[in-house]
Formats: sequence, C-alpha cells, structure tokens
Amino acid sequence: MPHVDPARLVELALGNDAAHDDVSALQHVAACGPCREELHLMTRVVLAARGVEEADLPTAPPARVWQRIAQGLSEEAAEPTTPPPDGGGSPPSPTPAARDHTRGRSPARDAMALALGLVAGAAVVRYWRRRNR
Repeated sequence: MPHVDPARLVELALGNDAAHDDVSALQHVAACGPCREELHLMTRVVLAARGVEEADLPTAPPARVWQRIAQGLSEEAAEPTTPPPDGGGSPPSPTPAARDHTRGRSPARDAMALALGLVAGAAVVRYWRRRNR
C-alpha cells in the first residue's frame, strides 16, 4: 500500500470533514511509522499555529534601528572615492566602505542582518518558552 499523500495528512491534521478515503488513510497511518510520525508532526504544527496570540507575533524593531540603517546608507552614498594620484586615466580607487560593498557587505546590510537576527532569535525564544510552560 502506498504512503498517505502529504496533502491528505494535512487535512487529517487540520481535522477537516472525514471523507470516505479517511478510513484507509487512518488504517495506513496506524500501521506505518513514517506516516504516523509525519501526521504527529503536522498535528503539532496545527496546534501551535492555532495557539498563536497577538503577543507572539514579531514586532517592528525600534525606530533607532531604522534611523541607524538610514544613516549608514546615506553615509555610504556620500563617501567620495579617492582621486588617482597621477591625475591620469586610471579609475578612482574606492574607499574602504565602498570596497566592502563590492564584496557584498556594507554597514547598512550588517545592521539589517543584525536586526533580522535579533527578531528571529526573539521569536524562537518566545516559542520555546511558551512550549515549555
């Protein structure tokens, strides 16, 4: 007998109306360890999602975070490049901040990554605290 379709397992986890094929699906889940575990995990996700309250939702970072990001972006845009020493045809050498930007890094990007990491970390901590009550 083939495994229960994941979409069907989701329907079972959600507790939607029982259909004719639920009997065979439930019989398979009872006999199949992987399907039983998958249904168990999906049911846990459904219960956790239904238990989310407004206080669990992530909040926007403080205004100072966005101000610092905007400041970093404006500083980066305002930094001039160093003129060539020979006054000739070689292109200007970028400033250290511009060199970091060409490698995919900038102070603003680092600040954004830090802010997103903090928000994600706070959400994980809040989830684990609620789960372990």
